Amino acid sequence: MTVLGWLQQPAVLPWVAAAFGLCIGSFLNVVIHRLPKMMEREWRAECAELERQARGEAAPESPAVETYNLVVPGSRCPSCGHRIAAWENIPLASWLALRGRCSACKARIPAKYPLVELLAAVGAAYSAWRFGPSLTALGAALFVWFTIALSFIDQETGLLPDDLTLPLLWAGLVLNLGGAFVPMAEAVLGAVAGYLSLWLVYWAYKLATGKEGMGYGDFKMNAAVGAFLGWKMLPVVILLSSLVGLAFGALQMFAAKGRWDGAFRFHFGPYIAIAGVVALYWGGSLVRWYLGVP
Repeated sequence: MTVLGWLQQPAVLPWVAAAFGLCIGSFLNVVIHRLPKMMEREWRAECAELERQARGEAAPESPAVETYNLVVPGSRCPSCGHRIAAWENIPLASWLALRGRCSACKARIPAKYPLVELLAAVGAAYSAWRFGPSLTALGAALFVWFTIALSFIDQETGLLPDDLTLPLLWAGLVLNLGGAFVPMAEAVLGAVAGYLSLWLVYWAYKLATGKEGMGYGDFKMNAAVGAFLGWKMLPVVILLSSLVGLAFGALQMFAAKGRWDGAFRFHFGPYIAIAGVVALYWGGSLVRWYLGVP
């Protein structure tokens, strides 16, 4: 048996996918931490340029700016600046070996880092187990990885970056060219309906209250879910995301002892993500159960 054939064995593939998912999860932690900072830097530079143009000032000489992207500089401890060695950057294992603390200053390493890695690994392993060695399995894992990054970024910053939502949308459409999840026509309609459904909710709420209830990133993320799962699954996603949001909102309110201001943060992205993942794997079963169809 060849190495490729061995890796495709049902008893082996999920474990290989889990190991790969751990590595992807480590990279997702970089994306979650750095992408919002990169966006902020870009916005500040654009604002400074617009202000300079408004004043009619000449363009200054470009100062030397440290390169900051998803690759450079290398990972460092945010507390003491200690450069993370290779052995300290092994997904999940390093956090456990270090007991969740920096090896240099002993500052606590948040549990979200191993959590992201674990979620990415579980998503990859389950996709491989459920769909086997197929493009559908890869697509499902991609969906999970993107939604993990979007969920954590949205929860921490209130942002759903176009750099993630738009590639996720296009990935769904490309995968469904071959019918990985749904026929292409359903995927296109799903993307359109996903965007418009929350866009209509946004404007209805704004006209009724004068306030913005959600951001445009939510529309794009919902469109990406529709591109993957098709328009028929969108009612399930919207219903599930609303129920999950209600449950988490109640927990936050309880934890804050009823204090709404400051303590309560309602970001819809994580709830769309949870609902999307549930619909991805079990949406069809939920619909059949609800309709009483075997």
